[in-house]
Amino acid sequence: MRELITLPRTLVNQLFSLVQGSPTQEVCGLVGGRAGVPLRCYPVANVSDDAERRFDMDPAGQIRAMREMRERGEDLVAIYHSHPSGSCQPSPIDIAQAAYPEALYVIISLGTRGVLEMRGFRMDGSGMREVELETGD
Repeated sequence: MRELITLPRTLVNQLFSLVQGSPTQEVCGLVGGRAGVPLRCYPVANVSDDAERRFDMDPAGQIRAMREMRERGEDLVAIYHSHPSGSCQPSPIDIAQAAYPEALYVIISLGTRGVLEMRGFRMDGSGMREVELETGD
């Protein structure tokens, strides 16, 4: 049985806008929500030395985002990042660095001639399994 996650249209639009605003570097951040339902995007600066091909979240920014979530009564639901020129598949580095087994991992790609694509994944043993995403109201 496939898992289905509904992302609010406003959240999807915000994620796409962030990715389009940085078409040559990976963007990243967290998604907070309640009872596993995604609600709000928390962008975190990418401090990687190779931001065109990988992301490393700014530690202070990540702590700030987690604090804001707690203050709003939200939990970590998802971690997102973009692949400016690659597919929406998790890279070996993405899989190796995935450290939150309960989180949904969302990858947004501009890799197909500027057409945005978004896919979701969960940790599954030593890899990732795809989760079906849909956009809701």
